[in-house]
Amino acid sequence: MTVTAVAPATSSRSMGRLPKWAPWALLLASFAVAAVVFAFANVGGDPADFNIALTCVVGMVLFLVLIYVVSSIAESRRHAMDRLMTALVCTAFVIALLPLVSLLYTVVVAGLARFDAEFFTSSMRNVVGEGGGAVHALWGTLLITLGATVISVPIGLMTSIYLVEYGQGKKLARGITFLVDVMTGIPSIVAGLFIYSVFALIMGPGTRLGIMGSLALSVLMIPVVVRGSEELLRIVPNELREAAYALGVPKWLTILKVVMPTAIAGITTSIMLAIARVIGETAPLLLTVGMVQSMNLNMFSGQMATLPVFTYMQAKYPGIPAEAFIDRAWASALALILIVMILNLLARVIAKVFAPKTGR
Repeated sequence: MTVTAVAPATSSRSMGRLPKWAPWALLLASFAVAAVVFAFANVGGDPADFNIALTCVVGMVLFLVLIYVVSSIAESRRHAMDRLMTALVCTAFVIALLPLVSLLYTVVVAGLARFDAEFFTSSMRNVVGEGGGAVHALWGTLLITLGATVISVPIGLMTSIYLVEYGQGKKLARGITFLVDVMTGIPSIVAGLFIYSVFALIMGPGTRLGIMGSLALSVLMIPVVVRGSEELLRIVPNELREAAYALGVPKWLTILKVVMPTAIAGITTSIMLAIARVIGETAPLLLTVGMVQSMNLNMFSGQMATLPVFTYMQAKYPGIPAEAFIDRAWASALALILIVMILNLLARVIAKVFAPKTGR
């Protein structure tokens, strides 16, 4: 019997593949071409006018074209489309990251000019020009935010516990959920006006206290805590609750000893996100707390300074020399960003320490 050899059909599997370094080389080449083009366009101009963000965007677009064309030639259309989709996802990530990186770079570069010991040890009392600091605003921000957290976290957690553990299917729970959703979208200025109006009716117009700022921030913070904690409590497996009930553990103790420890890592993160949401608010604090140039640590007496309002006032109403006021505004913004970063790192540490251990 005669056996005829049949040549295997050519398929995409038998075609060549680009080496692993090829996409990275194309990416670097794309950025290099974009940089050269913009550098020539800026010849004779100020080097500070070189647009890094636009260069990155043009470089990524050029990379999309190159990776598709090269992959189509060296591999196949299927591989080219796969690489194109991967590059599109990476491009979207880079474009989303550019504003954040640009913001951080601008704040750090401009804020370092006054990010010194005097800035964190002095207030603006009797300072009309250069010098001074924001220690009074720093303490005011910490105290008012701490007060808002003390008010918001218990209320938000207990509300979320009711919605998940006790209120399923009840009209009251549906009404609370609707109101929480509405409160999530309330403008911050409305929260400040609400608290200011309440205290104006009780204590008279023009009243401004630190505790008013905490209450205004808590109006904004409670919905965030409720929604975040509610979702995290819902994903706790019902088997854990049922196992505790089978052992005769009461419901309140099951929630305290089983449900809450299981979700504590996510709840801590949601609380920190709520704090980050309100710590930079300016409008409600401008209405309820006001602004002073000296230290005031009593939240129940007189106006207090806060970093957001301090930044706004320094940038909005610069004196002479104007550069000193702008430098203090940038340094205050940098301090605020660092506080938020420290709080987020602290949340991760707490979540890691108190998260339930899954190992045997």
